[in-house]
Amino acid sequence: MSFKTRFAALALGSRLRGNDAGAADQETAASLAARMEAAAQVRLGRSLVICHLDAGSCGGCEIELRAINRAVYDLERYGMRFVDSPRHADVLLVTGPLTRNLVDALEQAYTAMPEPKFVVAVGDCAVDGGVFKGSYAVVGGVGTTLPVDLLISGCPPTPERMLAGLRALLEANARTRPTSWR
Repeated sequence: MSFKTRFAALALGSRLRGNDAGAADQETAASLAARMEAAAQVRLGRSLVICHLDAGSCGGCEIELRAINRAVYDLERYGMRFVDSPRHADVLLVTGPLTRNLVDALEQAYTAMPEPKFVVAVGDCAVDGGVFKGSYAVVGGVGTTLPVDLLISGCPPTPERMLAGLRALLEANARTRPTSWR
């Protein structure tokens, strides 16, 4: 089912229930979804697929990250979805400070990803180590090991901030369209 069909069904459903106040929101969401789909088609030829890797976080970012996959934010309506394997992913989304025991796992996940690939550091801990910076067990942020394409700060960042960051990443890379990455 395409995005336009899905949103037409959602808008029709809200009007059938007599909820015209949500029609503008549905139109805005449909417009945003169309822009996201166009950017994904230009850059990737399909939707954006995200693989999440927890590099040793406290769990706060994961709670907010799971919220964007629920009914309120509904990540899939923007053409993005989560997968478990980095071999199927376009984006490696990392949360938490990079701990010494997960450096190899992070590098292996990055190596397993097909081109083009993006790395997104979510939360203050993934950006620079956060409150765990300086610990004997923490190497630092994700950028100490991998090239990071997008930093989303916050402790934890809101779902809106994460969605806006992913949208900006996709749209920015759709405009550049390089022939090869890294």
